Amino acid sequence: MSIESLNQTINCWIKALENYTLSELGCKPSPASWSLGQVYFHLIDNTRYYIEQAKICLATDDHIGDKASPEAITMLANNEFPDTMIQGPDTNVNVPQPTSKRELVNSLMELKNGLGILATVMSDSPYRGKTKHPGLGYFCANDWVQFADMHFRHHLRQKNRIDDFLRATEARSDAFLKL
Repeated sequence: MSIESLNQTINCWIKALENYTLSELGCKPSPASWSLGQVYFHLIDNTRYYIEQAKICLATDDHIGDKASPEAITMLANNEFPDTMIQGPDTNVNVPQPTSKRELVNSLMELKNGLGILATVMSDSPYRGKTKHPGLGYFCANDWVQFADMHFRHHLRQKNRIDDFLRATEARSDAFLKL
């Protein structure tokens, strides 16, 4: 999976921000779920981690012979996460709400800048090490980039569910105002 594909996916998420108010970005469908703003922060934080892992891979030959798990191999071959809701670790409850749309756009643009630097390193590095994903075995730099793109696309399903909630909330509000 290419950095260009991940950049295009990030561009879609940036463009989507135009459709929301800050209030909508902070609206949670239920107390136990994330708001769309929290989904954005989750994607940004995780992608930063994935980029750092890819950089480490390009600075070493460590773990070159280690493999990804069978589940990871299937996901990477299919270029997508399974179509299931994944419950994250308890640390996910601490994902902050955005204070502005600009904050999210700036963070996404920083990711794109980091990917530009990563692209240069990937083309120049003689190293092809791997680092361990917490649950899916060992990934090389290309796997980390592909995984980041897959992760963004996986959360489009969650974004669609939140969009449905926001539309339903807006429709109820409009109906109430007409009374």
